[in-house]
Amino acid sequence: MLDNAHARRVIARSVDPVANRLVKLRVSPDAVTWAGAIGNLVISIAFVAQGKFLIGGILITVLSVSDLLDGTMARLLGTQSAWGAFLDSTLDRISDASIICAVIYFYAQTDSISTLRTMVAALIALVMGQLTSYARARAEGLGLECKVGIAERAERSIILLTGIIATGLGINILPSCLYLLAVVTTITVGQRIWHVRKILAS
Repeated sequence: MLDNAHARRVIARSVDPVANRLVKLRVSPDAVTWAGAIGNLVISIAFVAQGKFLIGGILITVLSVSDLLDGTMARLLGTQSAWGAFLDSTLDRISDASIICAVIYFYAQTDSISTLRTMVAALIALVMGQLTSYARARAEGLGLECKVGIAERAERSIILLTGIIATGLGINILPSCLYLLAVVTTITVGQRIWHVRKILAS
């Protein structure tokens, strides 16, 4: 599992100037959060679902900076809140799902056993990715910390976007990335269930 907290702190330094500029323009952190989610949805439909993987993958990667911008802006404004954390987490689920759904839509346009297997892997990755986040949220609702697992959101995004961009460059590894994603997300859900079970049984 990547050291997500450390990585976010390092990258955040590069987005501070942008965040400062948006704050001066009186843009709210919530507006940036919404813009990121809507942008992901639009890009997924307009590019990824149409098989325009290279431009779609690059745009989504660039847009992912908004996931850091809103938090940085809230820190600068001193308005970090439970609402902001809730909104960010909820819209992240929409963003993640829109990308995989766009990939599934693209593969649904072809009729072959191999694409059917790829679609099944993508569906598993979609469901297990959502369950990974839900398991953590549910555990935290019980007062437990549950950040364990080999594939948090950063890892899942790296695997998926690598597959999308590489395939857009003519290196067709997206199906393999989806198989990998299905496996690691399933393992992560299992790890979190086991983790919570151990804590509650102790």
